Amino acid sequence: MASLQTKPRSWFKRDPNQPRKSFDEEALRRLAESMKAQGQLQPVGARPDGMLLWGDRRLLAAALAGLQELQVIITDRQMSESEIRVIQFTENMLREDLKPIEQVDGLEELARLNPGITNKALAELVHLDPSMVTRLRAISKVAPPVREALAAGKIGLSTAYAISKCESPADQERMLAQALSGASRDAIEQAGRQSRNSKPATVKLSRVKIAMPQGASVVISGKELSMSELVELLSETLKEARKAAEQFDVKTFQSMMRDKARKG
Repeated sequence: MASLQTKPRSWFKRDPNQPRKSFDEEALRRLAESMKAQGQLQPVGARPDGMLLWGDRRLLAAALAGLQELQVIITDRQMSESEIRVIQFTENMLREDLKPIEQVDGLEELARLNPGITNKALAELVHLDPSMVTRLRAISKVAPPVREALAAGKIGLSTAYAISKCESPADQERMLAQALSGASRDAIEQAGRQSRNSKPATVKLSRVKIAMPQGASVVISGKELSMSELVELLSETLKEARKAAEQFDVKTFQSMMRDKARKG
């Protein structure tokens, strides 16, 4: 149940896992001036212990404006960590866009909290276009220098996505250098297509045997797989194994996966 109350500013606690990690100082100053002149127009949201669910900017602006109290919607509904992140992510996206790198990291955190979720389901969860979710998740896998350039504001999301289409870190860094030298996004896209088209035919195997520590091995046979397809398959299987480990033993997990494969 939710209730509207007034609490002293010192009662509130900021969530260290909030998707937004930084704030524009000039925008905060303008908000503080508005709150000082007109008061608080919209309440923040918090749990009964004072942990903010939404309203980080308003709390910081209130401090700048010298406001000692804030109106707050307090909800005592039990929420999972995933539900809290959904509220914070969507509230930030709708009120004032998160920085590009915060959008990427926030979405990946939601995916981590919902193992096995599809991009389409994730898009519905946070009320984004599915194509946007696909782009943001692709960008999360870029080489570190590309990520750093995005975080520093040296490139935008569209350029980062164009770079992400090349799997090779070396190709990605080469395309990044072009972008930092002033090449347009279209030029980056063209360079990426040329790089991908010049690659030799992708090797696929219908049987892959992977030696592992302690004398174990994993054998995957059936459909022909490329390296990228193998990585995706193993990643999805690992997610399923981690979920099953909370309730089942290895024999049950084996049966579950066999049944799932038959239905699929």
